[in-house]
Amino acid sequence: MREGFSQRLLKNFPSRVVDIWVQAVSVGEAFLAIEIIKNLPVQPSIKILITSNTSQGLDILEKALDQFTPHTVEVAYFPFDKPSIMRRTLQNISPKLVVLLESEIWPGLLDACKKMGVQTQIINGRMTERSLSKYLIWPSFWECLAPDQVMAMSESDAAHFRTLFGPERVGTMQNIKFDRVTIVSGKERDKLSKTFPANVKLLTLASIRKPEEEQLANLIVEVFLRHPEIVVGIFPRHMHRLSNWVKLLDRLSLPWQLRSETDSPVKEGTIILWDIFGELCAAYLYSKAVYVGGSMVPLGGQNFLEPLFCGCKPSIGKHWENFSWVGREIIDSGLVEEVSTWPELLDSLSGNIRTPPQREKLQEQAIKYVARKQGGSRQACESIMGSLHLMSQT
Repeated sequence: MREGFSQRLLKNFPSRVVDIWVQAVSVGEAFLAIEIIKNLPVQPSIKILITSNTSQGLDILEKALDQFTPHTVEVAYFPFDKPSIMRRTLQNISPKLVVLLESEIWPGLLDACKKMGVQTQIINGRMTERSLSKYLIWPSFWECLAPDQVMAMSESDAAHFRTLFGPERVGTMQNIKFDRVTIVSGKERDKLSKTFPANVKLLTLASIRKPEEEQLANLIVEVFLRHPEIVVGIFPRHMHRLSNWVKLLDRLSLPWQLRSETDSPVKEGTIILWDIFGELCAAYLYSKAVYVGGSMVPLGGQNFLEPLFCGCKPSIGKHWENFSWVGREIIDSGLVEEVSTWPELLDSLSGNIRTPPQREKLQEQAIKYVARKQGGSRQACESIMGSLHLMSQT
């Protein structure tokens, strides 16, 4: 809150009149906002304000400003959601439409929009059963603040929004996140060409979270018993957990080295603790097997599409709610292996180590899977332009 505090109170806040105000709470939503604005029609030129609650989200938006031509785009911190502040904000910028992304339901902003006649949309909307249960503690309050339109990313999300806001204003759309999925360039391998020989058998443990560390350390012991020739790469989700990994591996007498201190090709039976950012995709391109963390424990999971688009079949646990938008078909199609227990994870990884990945085939199948689910950006733009056209007629 300290960063941008004065702007959140409307000091130095943009005051230029805009057509659309897009609120993107943090990093993920900022990328969605970029995808939408890039796909807006070139004509007419549209004046847009994008706000974010975090410095990371704001930084992403600022770096993307040159992609938005010919539209005029400003970025700022999202004001505090106090009704009086939101009314002043709307008075200053007079938007025709306010767009909220995914799970953002700001009561102060929605209340001000209702009272000042500003159209509101939730795009790429998502709402879990848990969130719905909290909203339903006071359903009449949220019914009064209902946005004019909700475009939900799935039928289940749409059902939750309908329960809260009523069925007449809720529809579905393809998830915009699918539009952002791309094949990783093979040139990424060059980042690790001095670290790994071409025939390395690499097991990558990616985005590992604290509650998984102890079990995964024991799993590594079992992997080495089955595959002494393996090299293990450990990518903690949070870098400050490296010190705990050092303690775990030392206690188990497992050989390890920091990635930052790895200058020559690694030897078989080595563990690399990754203390450098930006090399996970490169590691995927060398990997024979991958576990994507946060999924063997109830933490919601991490991005398992990345290794798949690098041509490596990922193994995950059953807790991948954060990526449920990908669809269970990806498990049923065999592109991703889901397991329930640690012994099952060991068997899954061991099987993938023994079987050389068919990278090009996996990438081709992944492309086809995602292609069927793309088009969300276009649908979002059609909805936005439809609202602007409607407003211009009234």
